This record gives sequence, structure tokens and C-alpha cells, in this order.
Amino acid sequence: MSENDGLPPIVVGVDPDPSRRAALTWAADEADRRALPLRLIHARGMASGAFRPEGTPPAVEEDEALESVGQRMIEEALAFVRSRWSSVEVSGSLAYGEPAWVLREAAADASMVVVGSWHLSARRELFSSASVALPLSAHAACPVAVVPEPEDAARPAAHFVVGVDGSRQSRAALGFAVEEAALRGAGVRALYAWHLPVLGALDEEAAVRDCGRVLSEAVAERKATHPEVEVHLEVVRGHPVQVLTEASEHALGLVVGTRGHGGFTGMLLGSVSQGVLHHARCPVVTVPG
Repeated sequence: MSENDGLPPIVVGVDPDPSRRAALTWAADEADRRALPLRLIHARGMASGAFRPEGTPPAVEEDEALESVGQRMIEEALAFVRSRWSSVEVSGSLAYGEPAWVLREAAADASMVVVGSWHLSARRELFSSASVALPLSAHAACPVAVVPEPEDAARPAAHFVVGVDGSRQSRAALGFAVEEAALRGAGVRALYAWHLPVLGALDEEAAVRDCGRVLSEAVAERKATHPEVEVHLEVVRGHPVQVLTEASEHALGLVVGTRGHGGFTGMLLGSVSQGVLHHARCPVVTVPG
């Protein structure tokens, strides 16, 4: 029996392109830091024979070929992890189904799910059947990390950025950011972004004080568990998506709640969460409340 038996694994979706290893690398690093098992999943669309017209024989050879390709991808990804993280207990599997659905099911008993980012436009991300990040982040029962492929060689700053607005979800995001920073010996930049309402006057100084109070109270609650983590508090005027996107440049990661104040009842993924998934310049972790 393995010493990791019973621990919730970190699940990572394996990209079909072997040159795209950013998500796999991020997930393996995370599993190593947290001493958790790593589970690799490569999800393919349903076997082609399942959708053929009645009376048409299934393309057995085609399905076997697709399965062979998928298994080879898993084996290559397993070899990649084992060659670099010898202490990580890693396993892999091939699954048939839409990737977002497969990974959502795997999230039920996972500590985190990690996927890559294809930098899709807003329209393609929302309407493409290949979309994974948005539906997975909206429905997963655990934190979801979306990791883009690096676009330059710039070294990230040694801090995480987290959006805080006083909501339950943002407090959970803050807790995750502080814990993640403690694991990496990093700091946290906690931001409260606010902007003027469309209607009505507002005492700007009073608004800044109120935002600062909410931010300070939230940080005091979460930092008690990791007093060694340095947390910088900032109240910034501007739309949250723009503020967080700009702050994400060169950060180790951006952490947000799945929803915050101002969202519509029933929405599983708020507008800010969706916005930063499209535009952030570093890995994004969405944390459910």
C-alpha cells in the first residue's frame, strides 16, 4: 500500500501536443510541494462508433487507433513526470468523453484540477465544444488552476495576486493564496478593486476606508494560519478584471473566487472570474466557496 493512498490527488489534463507541458509541469510541482499523488488524464471525444447511424458497423480499427494514440500520450506524460519528480506518486488514464465533463467528474475526489490554456477569444471559449476552462472552473468541487504556456522568459515575481471583495468565495481564494505562498516561500498581494457606481454620488474617501477595512479583516483571518507569509494590502480604483489582469503580469499566480459580490444569483462563475481567465498573464486558480 502506498503512503499516499487515501490522499486527494492533484488531477491534470494531458494536452495532446507533447510540446505543451506547462500545465503538467505546474501540477507536478504542486504535487511535489504538497506531498500529494498526481493523476494524469487524457480525455478524448466519445468513440466514433458510438455516433454512427443505425445499421452502420462501428469503425473498430479507427477506435483502436485512437485509443493507441491516447495511451501513448499518457505513457509519454508519465515518463516526463517520473524523469523529473521521482518523489511524486503518479498514475495516468485515458477517458472517453468531453474533457470538461471528464475532469469535472475527476474533481469530485481531487484536491485540485489543473488544465492548460489555449488563449481562446471570448467567443470561442464560450461557444466551442472544445472549451474546458470555463465550464470546469464553474462546476468543479475543488480549486481549478488554468496554466498558460509561457510567452516569454521573464522571471515571475515572488508573489501571488488575489482578488478580495469580502464575499465568502473571495475569502476562500485568499486562504488558498496564503497557503500557496507559504508552500513556495512567496508573498501575497491582496487587492480590493472598486469603481464608481453608474448612478448616485459616492464619498470616495469613505468608500476607500470601507474597502480597506473589509480587506484588512479578511487578511487578518487568513494570515493567522501562516504568519510567515508577507501580505501586501491594496485598495485600487478600477474595474476588477482590468486591475487583476494588470497585477497578474509576472506574478506566480492569480487567485479568485468563482463568484463575488455583484454577481447574479444562480451564476456559478462570475464575470470577474471569466474575465481574468480570458486575460490574465499568469496561471489562474479559481476557488469555490
